[in-house]
Amino acid sequence: MNPEEVQEAENDLLVPTYKRPSPVFVHGEGVFLFDSTGKKYLDFASGIAVTALGHSDSEWISAVVDQAQKLTHVSNLFHTIPHVELAQRLVASSFADRVFFSNSGTEANEAAFKFARKWGRMKHGAEKTDIIAFTNGFHGRTYGALSLTHKSKYREPFLPLVAGVTFVPFNDLDAVHRAVTSRTCAVIVEPIQGEGGVHPASTTFLQGLRSLCNEQEVLLILDEIQCGLGRTGYLWAHEAYGITPDIMTLAKPLAGGLPIGATLVTEGVSNLIEVGDHGCTFGAGPLVCRAAQVVFDRVSQPSFLEAVRSNAESLIQALQSLPTHHIGEVRSAGLLVGIEFDVPVQPLLQSAMERGLIVISAGENVLRICPPLIISPVQLANGVEILRECLPGLETQ
Repeated sequence: MNPEEVQEAENDLLVPTYKRPSPVFVHGEGVFLFDSTGKKYLDFASGIAVTALGHSDSEWISAVVDQAQKLTHVSNLFHTIPHVELAQRLVASSFADRVFFSNSGTEANEAAFKFARKWGRMKHGAEKTDIIAFTNGFHGRTYGALSLTHKSKYREPFLPLVAGVTFVPFNDLDAVHRAVTSRTCAVIVEPIQGEGGVHPASTTFLQGLRSLCNEQEVLLILDEIQCGLGRTGYLWAHEAYGITPDIMTLAKPLAGGLPIGATLVTEGVSNLIEVGDHGCTFGAGPLVCRAAQVVFDRVSQPSFLEAVRSNAESLIQALQSLPTHHIGEVRSAGLLVGIEFDVPVQPLLQSAMERGLIVISAGENVLRICPPLIISPVQLANGVEILRECLPGLETQ
């Protein structure tokens, strides 16, 4: 099928929940994607911060092929080795005592929502079920996760949502103090808001949240679906803040492009969850867990994380050399960068793609950069130069 035929077929067959640009991608190598015409693109999006090891990583491929030849799926009704080995890695490297596996970040947050509510009810009584979330926060699009997501565009067509969620301004600790009541069972927050425009939490804010949750007997849930697993130059984004959560959700990069979600919890949360309280047919399948072991082993290496931090500094220096016209602010945490403009960025995305660079947005006016974590300083510099070439196009807006 040629690109036009693919687009026509999509228009006829798929529910129109996405508006896609014209290229039809057929393969990738490292930090590059190639479309059906053979055109090469430098990937500054990595599938929305998913392909941390880039495309077609040889070690990842070998593990997937080997596991596919042995065992792909038996469901959660039975024991397998790969999901235990992955859980061992996650627990040994984090605050957590136990893990629940699912298929996506949304599902990981659904599990966190349920676990928090049961913890509140069982430990403190039937009224302690409310959750505090934050403006510009994004936690997914299924009903529980959507109820925790702030943006009205995502919420309003599907009202009424799950009750008992209160939104307060991000990075406003006083507002959280005012919002917490005896009914509050949990606070959920992204250490770095991704979809909401790449807004890092302040250290004072996250440390204050941890202290407040301790004082009020409230669970702290950290959504590290986009910012965790090496993206910030730390294995966990919250490491830079000197705190630990009670629940943490992971997904995007964990299995290198295969679907997985993980909800990490303390024993204090886990010991109130019983057989039958939650489930997932495809969660923790041996194939995806074997792939995730490869990703985790690589991104958790100190040398890998040091390279991410070093490359992030190089990227910020290069971005700071761009003409400042239309650029309001550059926000970053490792290789997760948001450039806020005073005009819509869609024309910039299109212009960059025409020049062979893939970038995405985080809202109408924010350009988001989240390349594969294996990217080199030279490749980062090349991408910034393409952006420089595209900026004059914004003058016509």
